[in-house]
Amino acid sequence: MTRTDDLPRIFGLREAGVYYALLILLFALAAIASSRGLPPYLSGQNLGNIAYQASLIGIMGVAMTVMLITGAFDLSVASVAALSAAVLVGLAGSIGFVPAVFAALCTAAAIGLLNGAIVQFVGINAFIVTLGTLTAVRGLVLVLTGGRSLMVEDPDVLAQMLAFESTRVPLFIAGILLSAVLLGTAVWKRRPLMGAAGLCIGALILLAGPGFAVAAPVIYLAIFTLIMWALLGFTTIGRRLYAVGGNAEAARLSGINVHAYKLGAFVLSSVAAGFAGVLFGSRLGAINPTALQGAELTVIAAAILGGTSLFGGAGSVVKTVIGALLLFTLTNGFNVLNLGANYQGLIEGIVVVAAAAIYTVGGQRRVGKPKRADTAPDAPPVSEGASA
Repeated sequence: MTRTDDLPRIFGLREAGVYYALLILLFALAAIASSRGLPPYLSGQNLGNIAYQASLIGIMGVAMTVMLITGAFDLSVASVAALSAAVLVGLAGSIGFVPAVFAALCTAAAIGLLNGAIVQFVGINAFIVTLGTLTAVRGLVLVLTGGRSLMVEDPDVLAQMLAFESTRVPLFIAGILLSAVLLGTAVWKRRPLMGAAGLCIGALILLAGPGFAVAAPVIYLAIFTLIMWALLGFTTIGRRLYAVGGNAEAARLSGINVHAYKLGAFVLSSVAAGFAGVLFGSRLGAINPTALQGAELTVIAAAILGGTSLFGGAGSVVKTVIGALLLFTLTNGFNVLNLGANYQGLIEGIVVVAAAAIYTVGGQRRVGKPKRADTAPDAPPVSEGASA
């Protein structure tokens, strides 16, 4: 049950800052567009475009959040995505779309397994390992493509790929229902932040109108985020992942197989990147050897904007998705309003640093704040063996 004393914390910048930033940015861009006589910025088509542009980064960002929660790091996700796209495009014409997807995901999983094994059993720092993998896998992409663009020439296979990636799904009714569910749950469970999220979603859906529809990757992102949110928040696996990132030695002493959980996070990160690569390759039925270069930094930036700690033990997949939407709302705003792409990277960098500063300062104040005299002592920790 949420206490009244907790409301300043729940609605403070540290907990809800990324939500405020996204809403302020959306309405500021809408006001600028209106003042310049441009088409409505908050139209269903434009909101759907933002979500579509953010979907691949969001999918990789959700898995990256799980990785960061465990205290590890993966710089190779963009290269793995590019390799999966190259495998898909290279094989789809000869073995079919579905087998090619399977081959691409297996390739990605193998790289994640290799990364995790080197980090966990050889003991090399994850930053160094995945930095090396980033370069090696990108070189492998160049080898597979021969340094030139590949494309699918079979029209039937190309049609399957486009249907998998580009099908549009109407979301107006589903969005209204989601808003109602969030509001009802917030009242029942006394979760004010959830209620505020429900109101914002409902308002944006109503602004977008009955014709609001999104491409399939947005649905894939929503499903993946929902699964990982439930896993982290309501299962023993999620609690153990947070424990591993918070204090690996204490987690090991309580009976948690730390190596298995960290290894699983590496595999999850690579498979999610592989799936993003499959979507990227399916988008045009082609792959360029330099595709997605530098996207790993955008993935990490989305996680940082969502408040995920780079030191492990803290993070939210939902906030990471909001962080990705915030980044691509900036990009979309620069393009739609023609505000000058030369300044785009500068402003995005300032936003990321500002967000990190807010989370850091907020965390320091929270740690340094004295406890109330009437606060009950914490319950003694329960070991994993006892809960099993």
